[in-house]
Amino acid sequence: MRFSAWSLLASTALAAPTIDWASHLQQQQPLADQESSNGPYNPDHKDQFDHKVDSWAEKLQPLPWRNGDGATMMGPRNKDRERQNPDMLRPPSTDHGSLPNMRWSFADSHIRIEEGGWTRQTTVRELGSSVEIAGVNMRLDHGVIRELHWHKQAEWAYVLEGSVRVTALDTEGGQFIDDLQKGDLWYFPSGHPHSLQGLSPNGTEFLLVFDDGNFDEESTFLLTDWLIHTPKSVLAENFRLSPEVFETIPKSEKYIFQGSLPGPIEDEEPRGANVKKSKLQFTHKMLDQEPLNTTGGLVRITDSTNFPISKTIAAAHLDIAPGAMREMHWHPNADEWSFFIKGRARVTIFAADGTARTFNYVAGDVGVIPRNMGHFIENLSDDEPVEVLEIFKADKFQDFSLFQWMGETPRRMVADHIFADDPEGAKKFLKAVDNPVEDPIRSVP
Repeated sequence: MRFSAWSLLASTALAAPTIDWASHLQQQQPLADQESSNGPYNPDHKDQFDHKVDSWAEKLQPLPWRNGDGATMMGPRNKDRERQNPDMLRPPSTDHGSLPNMRWSFADSHIRIEEGGWTRQTTVRELGSSVEIAGVNMRLDHGVIRELHWHKQAEWAYVLEGSVRVTALDTEGGQFIDDLQKGDLWYFPSGHPHSLQGLSPNGTEFLLVFDDGNFDEESTFLLTDWLIHTPKSVLAENFRLSPEVFETIPKSEKYIFQGSLPGPIEDEEPRGANVKKSKLQFTHKMLDQEPLNTTGGLVRITDSTNFPISKTIAAAHLDIAPGAMREMHWHPNADEWSFFIKGRARVTIFAADGTARTFNYVAGDVGVIPRNMGHFIENLSDDEPVEVLEIFKADKFQDFSLFQWMGETPRRMVADHIFADDPEGAKKFLKAVDNPVEDPIRSVP
């Protein structure tokens, strides 16, 4: 009986009519695609200019159809991830060759949960192209402390939400305390001891950036870890106390822990004849800077020219308006390590040798663009801005604009390169780039 039943099923399957692409596509796609005869994800759609598609906002399910080529998908799928990354599933026709992965989401990073907080990291181990910079996303609740510590690498940070108190010591014995809010920065050079504590009722969350992709948050030099691994007799000699005083010190590292609630800075500053304040300014209010107003958004640049202590990290904060783009450009002095705070973006990386690859980014994603590789950041949305940090292992922010280069190169030379057989096209192009004005975020007509 079992054999006969399977035989019947097999014969029924063999007798079934062939499924055409239209009915198969209807099974694969959401209602928005089924009802749209000119939707981009079907074999009839043609787009020779590779326009952007905000599949997430438009509730479209990407499929690998491009200008009539491709096919539907039959195997297992992660449809949410596909909608977040439409240009991975259907890349522009201009993409070509092989490039390493340049995208990672903090949502895919292992999270370490501690008393009142957590931490997760994106390093070269998670994102192989992140060789110059590593990032850590950390959360501290009200009064929670990231214990006194130091690193081999320099630490730069951006406050994402809430408020935080930072303390530090400089190499001349000067102490530093400051309270920071959303959009503020701090920078601690290599080896400088410091601590962090959540202040506001809901604490704080921030992005930490280290000037080495091989950084590991687990390799921090912690105060408690050092004391635990030092003989109590030595602690007694160092602090001129009885060894018994140290019998109650922690038995393991504290790392992140609930502390007592801090008072005003003036009440907590160390006092004494030998205590002095640092001459260094370890913090900076990035969002309080006067922005460069462009046709498509706002730009704020912070590097060693306006934040002198930040010798190894430079950064730009970009607000890219709906429909606008960070212009085509490249950076000659460092890889770009981008952290997306808000919105959805498309980035194509040009790597020379006929190689280009397109990536999509959403809030919480990290992107890497190696130095000198041409790229842009295009806001996929027509109603939501993109907020992104461009971060570099460098003392100064540097970039080259393709638009400015074309406008400041002899007109004959430009025309010979691009429009040798099209005088009318040359005329329009040269008029567009004539007398170029700095406009790093460009509005799009």
